[in-house]
Amino acid sequence: MKTEAWLFAGVAGFFLVTDAVYAGLTVEPAGTAALTVSFLMASVISFFCGVNHRRRGPRPEDRKDALVAERAGRLDFFPPHSPYPVLTAAGIALVALGVVYGLWLFLTAAGVLLAGVLGLVFQFVQRAE
Repeated sequence: MKTEAWLFAGVAGFFLVTDAVYAGLTVEPAGTAALTVSFLMASVISFFCGVNHRRRGPRPEDRKDALVAERAGRLDFFPPHSPYPVLTAAGIALVALGVVYGLWLFLTAAGVLLAGVLGLVFQFVQRAE
């Protein structure tokens, strides 16, 4: 994570310098705002990677003497048959269409999206009986 932190710190520095030059040479606010937001986003990622490196130490990918077997094993749990990713994707698509076509579609789509997201979040919660 240390390498990624330095990489995104460099990206953030690039956006900061570019933003300062752009703001000094033009009076157009949209580009300045976009470069400022880009600087802030890269800074957040750099901060996150740096904090994770300090808390957890180097990963096997960061060490030269690491073995491939140190990263072997199960990655995560992926649900085998779930309708909620499709429902969430349909909700997002309908929300985007609702922005274009009207509030009625946006509100309906927000309900579909909420059902999909809540289904994903609470799908594997164990009920205490």
